[in-house]
Amino acid sequence: MAVLEARDLRNLREVRVELVPGLNVFVGRNAQGKTSLLEIVALLSRARSFRTGDTATLVRRGTERLRAWGRGGVEGRETTLEVEIGAAGRKLRVDGQDVGVGAFTGRLDVVVYSTERLRIVSGPMKERRQFLDRGAAALWPSYRQLLRETERVVRQRNAALDRRGRDLEAWDERLVEVGAGLRHRRALYVERLRAALRTGLKAAAGESYDVLLTRQAAPLGESEERDLLRAEIAARRGAELRVRRSLVGPQRDAVSLTVAGEDASTGASSGQARSLLLALTLATLQVYGAERGHAAVALLDDLDSELDQERAAAVCRFVVERGQALVTTAHEPWARSLREMGRVFEVCDGRVRAAA
Repeated sequence: MAVLEARDLRNLREVRVELVPGLNVFVGRNAQGKTSLLEIVALLSRARSFRTGDTATLVRRGTERLRAWGRGGVEGRETTLEVEIGAAGRKLRVDGQDVGVGAFTGRLDVVVYSTERLRIVSGPMKERRQFLDRGAAALWPSYRQLLRETERVVRQRNAALDRRGRDLEAWDERLVEVGAGLRHRRALYVERLRAALRTGLKAAAGESYDVLLTRQAAPLGESEERDLLRAEIAARRGAELRVRRSLVGPQRDAVSLTVAGEDASTGASSGQARSLLLALTLATLQVYGAERGHAAVALLDDLDSELDQERAAAVCRFVVERGQALVTTAHEPWARSLREMGRVFEVCDGRVRAAA
């Protein structure tokens, strides 16, 4: 992104920021609006915040609506993206034209590191599946379509189970087709992430990280996935009829994140969980760049709060070598030490200015 603007987003009254292609560092005390600047980019990418699912809470208290706007070279051309949120709902625009969510998302890809996202490590299994699905959808636009179709099929199949409908077998077969395809592609994405975790920059010295689909050791072909899913449906038919909902399929598959071979959701310390999350963020950037040929925007919130400043600077160099990054910090001396990599901005009371 080249330019960001926002009005009435949290404590940001009205800001305009001209970004550089490399590193953009936002420095200021806590609660000044640094993380909200990263939320602007997330809104322009995903039409939602990475901090909360309740978009109405993003509107600055005492105002009616927020507006976030950005311009930059997206997919090889200059594009403007806009999000407006108010009491009437959410409006999305691309180059000034109103669009739906499907036409808005996927034009600007971001990868986020923030302590709010530690739920990926320690939260419910759904968070880990969604982490993989977001990354794979950014890598392959067709994955997003397949994910939406799987969600639709599961809803219809649940309705058939609830009423014990005669069309249940038809929905079984449809789940086999789309679910097997989703499982196959998700497994391929996991293998790429695993390779990047092994070869990429380590967030903590001496640590090893991994991500696993616990139902299988390696990706299967789509035909094998279909056979497996049919067998699972047959084996769980009685249980599904009792609870009247789908108990098998990619929407139920388990994902394991590990540190030094141990399940991070139960055994990782606070520091290990943060290091794992950062390692996953860097691996996601690495995989995206290798596949797409251009970089996703890295959003790194309070990067140096858990890392020593030397290692945090190494992370900045790693991401800048791959594209644009927005980093927040409360430590002014460290921020100024990064000037050679890009631009430093001071954030105070919801206002932003380039550091002198």
